[in-house]
Amino acid sequence: MTDRPHTPVLDRVTHPADLRRLTDAELKQCAYELRAETISAVSETGGHLGSSLGVVELTVAIHAVFNTPYDKLVWDVGHQCYPHKIVTGRRDRIRTLRQKGGLSGFTKRAESDYDPFGAAHSSTSISAALGFAMAREMGQATGDAIAVIGDGSISAGMAYEALNNAGHLGRRLFVILNDNDMSIAPPTGAMSSYLANLSKNSPLAALKDIADGVAAHLPEPLRQGAERARELVTGQQRSATLFEHLGFTYIGPVDGHDMGQLLNVLRSAKARATGPVLIHAVTVKGKGYAPAELSDDCYHGVNKFDVATGVQKKSTPNAPAYTTVFGERLRHHAETDSRIVGITAAMPGGTGLNILQKAMPGRVFDVGIAEQHAVTFAAGMAAGGMRPFCAIYSSFLQRGYDQVVHDVALQNLPVRFMIDRAGLVGADGPTHAGAFDIGFLAALPNMTVMACADEAEMVHMMATAAAHDSGPIALRYPRGEGTGVPMSEEGEVLEIGRGRILQQGRDVAILSFGAHLAEATDAARALEARGLSVTIADARFAKPLDTDLVDRLVAGHAALITVEQGAMLGFGAIVLHHLAATGQLDRGVAIRTLHLPDRFIDQASPAEMYEDAGLSAQQIADAALSALGVASLQGKARA
Repeated sequence: MTDRPHTPVLDRVTHPADLRRLTDAELKQCAYELRAETISAVSETGGHLGSSLGVVELTVAIHAVFNTPYDKLVWDVGHQCYPHKIVTGRRDRIRTLRQKGGLSGFTKRAESDYDPFGAAHSSTSISAALGFAMAREMGQATGDAIAVIGDGSISAGMAYEALNNAGHLGRRLFVILNDNDMSIAPPTGAMSSYLANLSKNSPLAALKDIADGVAAHLPEPLRQGAERARELVTGQQRSATLFEHLGFTYIGPVDGHDMGQLLNVLRSAKARATGPVLIHAVTVKGKGYAPAELSDDCYHGVNKFDVATGVQKKSTPNAPAYTTVFGERLRHHAETDSRIVGITAAMPGGTGLNILQKAMPGRVFDVGIAEQHAVTFAAGMAAGGMRPFCAIYSSFLQRGYDQVVHDVALQNLPVRFMIDRAGLVGADGPTHAGAFDIGFLAALPNMTVMACADEAEMVHMMATAAAHDSGPIALRYPRGEGTGVPMSEEGEVLEIGRGRILQQGRDVAILSFGAHLAEATDAARALEARGLSVTIADARFAKPLDTDLVDRLVAGHAALITVEQGAMLGFGAIVLHHLAATGQLDRGVAIRTLHLPDRFIDQASPAEMYEDAGLSAQQIADAALSALGVASLQGKARA
């Protein structure tokens, strides 16, 4: 394509070994071209642009200094890995990013030897890199281990657990703190010259000399700024950093966009390190692309966009997003109930809590990347008489499951869990799929589990959650737009454990739990076209299950089909358990439970993913026909 960037140096790089043959000046030019290539690619695919632009120089420098893939480079979260993918043999596929059959938007072991550890959730990199380091120490054929972790991710408890363990073990390990929040930017010359001089003239110098000597070689105003930045990130003055107390040698802050500086620091650290080292690199999220640098979120996640203007290509919504409905309804309830508060783990915008945060900033608590703390903090607030709404993505709530069990359910505390991104989520793929929450929440005593079929039902379920003080309650809802149905001004408080019948039939019953009701309804239409009479029911609750509704459906129909946007052993298993316990399976009733298959489903559009899962409208109809002993719609089409 003629509008793609001119990249003569990058064109010579197929794998990191090619980077190691370039001069330092060529590496600098390669980083410039790599940034342009990343912008160009993401403009066509969408994705995590800002985070990737912030680590372009780090990516080039690490691969140029270390011997990857023998040395193990572990990216925390992995959403900043696009430049890494380009220089590790995947440039020819980079424009398939986050698409069906294409590259994952995160690191993935099955995709490349240069992705030694997959990630999409935060704060795992130091633990994983330490594991590689100890495997090396125990005789395995692996080299150095390098973890790159952001200033947000390192705030999570798991990262500090890993730092503490690494310091105790005392083995050679490199942790690069990618700090894109500080505004310190030392001049290129002084620090680069000092480090280059140290590297050339003091081959036996200790890394401690690098750490203590960097600031001393800056002009006075910048030296004070560097020391302040160091104190902010470590909590200690120059003489005793937190990381040094944990057993690390601390180097920094260094300019994460100065290629010469990075190369010298990494080369010196690699040559001298005998124990764990933390290199504090200051970067700018969205670096090198003005629309990203100037936006509030630095283009953290973007749709396809025009490179020249930065304007994103967004489709016109047909209905409000579930996340927006949640945020607006929570604000509505908070206006009349001073006990309502919102709690999120570093995702106020992603969960919709920013709506309440803007209106009532004192009523929203963003606890950072700390889901475990968020859950127990919510439990404490509930015990103190508040009505906390703890909004966490389904796949992230997995990280706080012990706290849901021990601190919430066991004590029967009325925490309201708002579970966004339930079901399959499209381009983010299996790491962000909300597949397991139905099963792991419904298994808990005292827990109430709801799922809304559409945005109108969400309004009712928000009102139900706000009024529910007798124990914990969860509401799951998908990513994306609602169905466009009208919503009431005031939600109705639903009877706990009661479903509803939307359409009465005689032959087959489809019992849907959650936001797959539209597909269930389309399946009913296809069955009716075959002359069958279909009942459509919305369970509303997985726990407590509306057993009366289930009994009526089983007794009045030749077949029952359950449908859910969750994994096996979820809603369908709950229905089967009830039928088995009450002897209703003894009569040979025809039942099919449709759920996500026992495998992870790679990224694609949500519709493609659900078809892969066997949950399209046609597949639901075919399951019903199979239960009735009738030829499937697919079979008829082939005939």
